[in-house]
Amino acid sequence: MSETNNLRWYVLRAVTQQEKKIKLHIESEVAASNLQAFVSQVLIPIEKVFQIRNGKKVTKEKNFYPGYVFVEADLTQGEVKHLLRQTPGVLGFLGGDQNPEALRPNEVMRLLGKADELNENEEEVVGSFMVGESIVVTDGPFNSFTGVIEEINHEKKKLKVTVKIFGRKTPLELSYYQVSKDA
Repeated sequence: MSETNNLRWYVLRAVTQQEKKIKLHIESEVAASNLQAFVSQVLIPIEKVFQIRNGKKVTKEKNFYPGYVFVEADLTQGEVKHLLRQTPGVLGFLGGDQNPEALRPNEVMRLLGKADELNENEEEVVGSFMVGESIVVTDGPFNSFTGVIEEINHEKKKLKVTVKIFGRKTPLELSYYQVSKDA
């Protein structure tokens, strides 16, 4: 099979919470049907969300566009359109199943840029605090207390914060993920 240059990005509407299964199913079906030249990428933009549970930082992946799967494909090959549309969990193409509308190039650039930005998002938290800055504790026994950053440990991602408890300044050591900037 020769390389095709009719590849365009399309959006599949999907059952929410089934996006990963749909992506895996499409990729395996494309490989089994030897259609790699007609379906080059299947994308689900995900962002990493950090939460504190029981005093431990938990990383959770969250779908940035729930209910949608992005596919770079050549739909001039009828078999490809049928394969994508008949995938379990797919509700149809965005824009209609008869003549699906491809994303415009600027939309694709924005989508791919957003996916890259979400993957690098973890690094933003690291350098966002400054000594002397006012913060609010968002987790732990001192939840909702306001304090001032006294010291920053970038390696351990910890802050030494002073909060006022009963009129007395009390030092606390908190994780980056246990505080937020005071508005």
